[in-house]
Amino acid sequence: MSKSYRAKKIYMKVSVYFLLAVFAAFFIIPFLWIVSTSLKGESQVFAMPPRWIPEVLRWDNYAKVFDRMPFLVYLKNSVFISAVSIIGVVLSSSIVAYAFSNLRWPGRDALFIFVLATMMLPMQVTMIPLFVLFKDLHWLNTFKPLTVPAFFGGGAFNIFLLRQFFLTIPKDLLDSARIDGCSEFKIYWKIVLPLAKPALATVAILTFMFTWNDFLGPLIYLSDKMKGTLALGVGMFVGQHLTEWSLLMAASVMMMIPMILIFFLFQKYFIQGFTMSGLKE
Repeated sequence: MSKSYRAKKIYMKVSVYFLLAVFAAFFIIPFLWIVSTSLKGESQVFAMPPRWIPEVLRWDNYAKVFDRMPFLVYLKNSVFISAVSIIGVVLSSSIVAYAFSNLRWPGRDALFIFVLATMMLPMQVTMIPLFVLFKDLHWLNTFKPLTVPAFFGGGAFNIFLLRQFFLTIPKDLLDSARIDGCSEFKIYWKIVLPLAKPALATVAILTFMFTWNDFLGPLIYLSDKMKGTLALGVGMFVGQHLTEWSLLMAASVMMMIPMILIFFLFQKYFIQGFTMSGLKE
């Protein structure tokens, strides 16, 4: 290997890492500013020139969040809704994806295209019909509108993601199980799901992020203050005439911590799930 080729290779690596660092800064800087603002007094939030490190660290802003809203109650509600939604979405979307990928039945491909077409339907279109439906079922002011729908399909994107992953599983492996007398459900439960852990983890993480940050759903269906979620609780610091920015940022930081931890703990499966789901058409 010549010196010029080695130098060119090092230059390319340095350039790539530099560009990645620049792009990473665009995402890290806003987060650092949120943390910095959460430790400031209200008078320092819009001080000019801006200060990244406050003169006095106001750790009591985090304590005030617990005084201003029932944080632990909202945390329990958010965890419950997110956990039930993850179970429902992972189970239902994986079953539907298995039917679309490994079973042959009339109209399968046409129905799959129809399912994908629902991704282009704005949520605002179905908002009123769903509200009327849940009202007739007497589900308003309960967690049912936020959890039960997760057990009915799991969403078009999740079905598509899992179907693409299931297509990468060798057909010979599934056919061998059928020859040995395995039922389709046993093949799905004992063979396909264990092999699809990266894709299932990806669906679980995406579902958690959506339900954890969901503001509109709890706002529409929940009227009891003690049944609120963290997303609703953070909105309590935004007023019509006055916004308590320090407390808002402190609550936001505490709300972001579970998402950051889950992503870093399962990022290997998250990246692997997205990568392998597009290997086969």
